[in-house]
Amino acid sequence: MGGPVSKVHIITDSAATIRPDVAEQLGITIIPLTVCIDQVGEAESEEIYLDGTELDHEELLLRMGSERSHPCIIGPTAEQFRLIYSRMTRRTNQIISLHSSSKLSLVCSEAERAAREFLGRCDIVVIDSETLSIGLGILVEEAARLAKESVSLPKIMRRVRGIIPRIYIVLITETMDYLEYSGLISPAQAILGTMLGIRPFLAIEEGALIPMEKVRSPERAIDKLAEFANEFSHIEHVAILQSTSYPTDQTRILRERLEVIAPGHEFPILLYGPLLASHIGPDGMGLVVYEGVDRGTPLW
Repeated sequence: MGGPVSKVHIITDSAATIRPDVAEQLGITIIPLTVCIDQVGEAESEEIYLDGTELDHEELLLRMGSERSHPCIIGPTAEQFRLIYSRMTRRTNQIISLHSSSKLSLVCSEAERAAREFLGRCDIVVIDSETLSIGLGILVEEAARLAKESVSLPKIMRRVRGIIPRIYIVLITETMDYLEYSGLISPAQAILGTMLGIRPFLAIEEGALIPMEKVRSPERAIDKLAEFANEFSHIEHVAILQSTSYPTDQTRILRERLEVIAPGHEFPILLYGPLLASHIGPDGMGLVVYEGVDRGTPLW
C-alpha cells in the first residue's frame, strides 16, 4: 500500500470495560452493541437500546433480575463496520479492530467481512480477543498506548496476541436458566441444578464460556474464586466482577481474601456488561486476573 504510514487507530466494541476518559485520552473508538429486551404481556414488544449510551448496565441487570428477561445482544453489522472504517481512513491507513470473543458474539466475523473491502487501501487487522469486559479493556488500552507512542502495527499486534493468553476470567452464577438459554447446559441440568441449589463455576477458555465445577454455597463460591487467584505466582492486575455498583457482603469477603493473596494490589469492583449478562444472568460474580508481560521483552 502506497503513501506515508500513519499512526495506528484502535477500534473496539462496548463489551470492553474502559473508562470514558481513558478512551478519549487514548483516541479509542468504541462501537456500541445493541441490547434487545423482550417485553411479555398483553401485547408483546421489544425494546432496543444502544449499549453504554441509551442503557445503563446496572439498570439492565436490575431489570433482568426483576423481570427475568433474556436480553439479546446484537453486534454491529458488516455495513456499520464498513462505514466506520471508511470514516477512519480519512485519518489513518492502519487500523486494529479488537473485539469481544468470537465464541460469545458475532462482532469479529462482521468486522472481518467489512475489513476485506479495504484490501489495498487501508491495513485493517481484526483481532479476536478471546475475552470480554475488563479483559478486553486491558488489551484495548495496551494497544492504544502503544499506538499513541507510534509503535508499528505489527509490533502492536504481537504485543496484543502475547497478552491474550495471560488474561483469565472465572465466574460464579446463581441463575441456571441463562446458561440453559445460551446452550451451555441442558434443560435437565438447569432444573436439577436449581433444585439442588448448585452454583456453576465457569471459566473463559480460548474465548468460550466453559462450566468447570459446581458449588453449593456462597461461602464455597468465594473459596473457589480465592483459590483461583492463589494459583498465580505473579499478578499485574486483578478485578472483581459483579452485578451491582456497590460492594456486596460476598465481594467484601472476597476482597479481604485477595488482599492476603496479592498484597499491594487494588481490587476494583466492576459491573459486568450486557454481553456477559446475557450468558450468566443478573446475579453473577467473577474474577479477572491479568498475569502481565515482561516489559523488557522486545515487541518484535
